[in-house]
This record gives sequence, structure tokens and C-alpha cells, in this order.
Amino acid sequence: MTDTARTSRKEVIRETKRTIILEAALRIFERDGLEAASMRAIGNAAGYTAAAIYFHFPSKEAIYEELLSRSLDRLIAAVGRASDHPSTSAQRLEAAALAFFDFYAREPRDLDLGFYLFRGGVQPRGLSRDADAVLNDKLRQSLAPVAKAARELGATPRIVQSTVADIFAHAVGLLLSEHTGRMKLFGGHARKLMQAQIGRIVHELGGRT
Repeated sequence: MTDTARTSRKEVIRETKRTIILEAALRIFERDGLEAASMRAIGNAAGYTAAAIYFHFPSKEAIYEELLSRSLDRLIAAVGRASDHPSTSAQRLEAAALAFFDFYAREPRDLDLGFYLFRGGVQPRGLSRDADAVLNDKLRQSLAPVAKAARELGATPRIVQSTVADIFAHAVGLLLSEHTGRMKLFGGHARKLMQAQIGRIVHELGGRT
């Protein structure tokens, strides 16, 4: 076996172990929340010792950061794909905004992960200043296609900012209402309400689908 092949095999094994740890950690975070979770519990769930977990991740916060970073990467890719094909700026804005909503509607665990909702309720949370800065930047990147389309429609920087905030706030509010079953109390349909709000935003920006 060549040195290159050995290195490649080691990298595959390392990534496989990291994936097993991450999947186990997600189950523990779901069950216990970030604060109550422990490296020992994550190790037990993954079938490794706590020492083996520390070889791959320095802390449970680092594991959470990696899980959230990967989730946001998937979100960025999903929104980017959706906004690539429409022919008009209005259609691109609609597609990107709805893709943001649909991603979390399909993946409620990612919603819980992104908002630290595992057994914690809705509270201001974070990991560290540096980690939060990187993760928040990725969240902004996920809505960059919305901002770009709004600029193409002639929106000023202030209107672009408020448009992105509007999309984000409505999506998260509707998703949480749907996720917790509260939407059923009012007989509403979260995705249709999101589509209606996106349509109003596009209309206000002077776009035509």
C-alpha cells in the first residue's frame, strides 16, 4: 500500500468516526440539551470512550458547532440551488425565501439545532464569540440570494435589510408555530402563509412573478 493510499484510508476512517460521534451527539443533545449533555454520554451513545471523543473534538460545544455548521452548509446549498434557475429577480426572491422555509420545514431537527431548542426553550444562546461569528455569518449567507434579488429589484440598502429580516422573522415564526402544533389551533397552513407573505414583499418591491 502506498503512502498516499494509507493517508487516504486514515482520512476515511477518521471521517467515519467523526460522523458516528456527530450522529450520537445529536441524539444526546435532543435528549438532554446542550447544557446537560456530557462527553461521557456522547461517547457511550457512539460506542467510544470519552477519551476517544476528545481525540476528535475538544468539547461538547465544538461538537455542537460542527453539527450546526454542517446544517447551515446544507441550508446555504438548498437556498442557492433554488435561486439558480428562475429567470426574473422576483422569481429568484420567491424561490430563495421559500427554499429557506422549506429546508427547516423538512428538517425540524435542524431548526431545533439552529435555535438551541433541545430541552432549552426559546432563549438567547450561543457557543463562543468566535464560533457565533462564523455561524451567524453562515446564516446570513443562506439568505444572501434574497438580498441579491431585492437589490436587483431596485431596493435600497435599508429596504434590502428589512426585506431579509422580514423573510427570516416570518419563516421562523411560522416554523415554530407549525413545529409546536400551535398552527393547528387556528386552522392555518404554514407554507401557504409563508408564500402569501413572500408575495406581498415582492409586490411591495415592485416585482412581478
